[in-house]
This record gives sequence, C-alpha cells and structure tokens, in this order.
Amino acid sequence: MSETHGQGSHGHREDEAAIDLRERGAPVEGQAQFLDRRLFMQLLVFEVAGDPAATLRVLGASLREAGVPSVLYEDANHPRGIGVLTFGEDPEVFVRAARPRLAREGLRLRPEFTMLGRSYSSGYESDLQFWLIDRPRQTVLHAGWDWHVWYPLKRTGSFNRLEGREQGAILREHGTIGRRYGEADLAHDIRLACHGLDANDNEFLIGLVGARLHPLSHVVQAMRKTRQTAEFMDRMGPFFVGHAVWRNG
Repeated sequence: MSETHGQGSHGHREDEAAIDLRERGAPVEGQAQFLDRRLFMQLLVFEVAGDPAATLRVLGASLREAGVPSVLYEDANHPRGIGVLTFGEDPEVFVRAARPRLAREGLRLRPEFTMLGRSYSSGYESDLQFWLIDRPRQTVLHAGWDWHVWYPLKRTGSFNRLEGREQGAILREHGTIGRRYGEADLAHDIRLACHGLDANDNEFLIGLVGARLHPLSHVVQAMRKTRQTAEFMDRMGPFFVGHAVWRNG
C-alpha cells in the first residue's frame, strides 16, 4: 500500500497548492512584510431629480450617522449630477451600511460610472500598512484637495506576456512621472485593483486628487507619452470629475 505523503487526489503537495492572499512589501531589516488587509473603495454616480446641494447635505449627514467613511462630490460634467465615494476594509460596508442610505427616491444611478476597487501592493512599499490602508484614506479626506478624477483602465494582454524586468522598466517610467507631480503637491494618486469587480472587465481603478483641476488633467496628458499608455493600454475611462463638498472620516 503506497503513501502519498501529503499529496492530494491530483498528485500535488498541499503546500504547493496553498494560495497566499497576503499583500507583500519591501523587506524591513531583512524581514519580508506581509499584510492580509486592504482598503476597498466604491464610487457611485447619480442624477438628482431635486436640488443637488440639498441632496448632498442629506446624504452626507445620513452616511455620517451610519459611520460610513465617504466623500461626496458635485459632478463637474453634469449640472444635476453627484458622486458618492465610500470606503472601508470590509466590503460589506457597501451593501449593509451605505446601500440603504443611497436607495432613495429622486436618485437615478448612472451605472456607466460605477467603480469598485481594492488597494494592492507592488512589493516595494517600505511601510505596507500606510500604503494599503492609511494613504488612500488620507488622500481622499485631505482638506483642500477638493478636485478628484476617477477612471478605470485595462492594459492589453501583451503587457502580461512581457518578461518581468521589461514590465518593471515600463512601470517605473510611469511611476516616476506620478511621483514628480506628487512631490510638487500638484496631483496625488490612488491605485486600486478591480479584477473581477468591474462590470466592463477593467483591471485597475485610478484616483487623482489635488487642490486644482488643471494639474490632474496635465498628469493624464503627460502619462500618454509613456510606453505603458502608448503601447499597452487597451482602454481608459469613463472619467468622473468631481468637486468634493462633504467628507466623512
């Protein structure tokens, strides 16, 4: 009678079949960083039948009462439009706490602008919790950074077939431009993954945040020259441009 020594029915060892869902950061004092936490963010956009300003006040107070972290926007491209960004580590916040407050008469959802993503690591973060949890929250809640641009994107399949070193060089070119705008306090980015969470099969969700709208548009323009965008971008958008008028921390 033979022994399998921990092998499953298909001949694979159990430890080989294990799936590690943790996010990974850069080593600290020789020790790898792992964190099984992430921040989920969802943007819902509505057309308002009544007074948009009054609706924003009511929704803001309701979400605060429910303890839902959120940012409420005036839609810059729709005179009767509003946006509601909610976020939390537990995605049940969207269906248990936020959803009942948003299922109101007089709000017509514009599903083409619905976006949902989760924070993720690149493997180089020196403070993994800050980049996964604290930084996205602090960025959207920052007083004075009132202009926010949100959009999904999907790269072509050919990017995923590139050798890892070439992928890294392409991503560094993109990241260097983003860091320059952030260091100049012109545009601050939020990177979220939305694999399997997006109705249109997008892969990533990007938020650009700043005190003025022009630099946010400018950084998108600057990114068009990178190899990632010029050669390996399948699609981007739609773009939601919001002016933040209410924040619940």
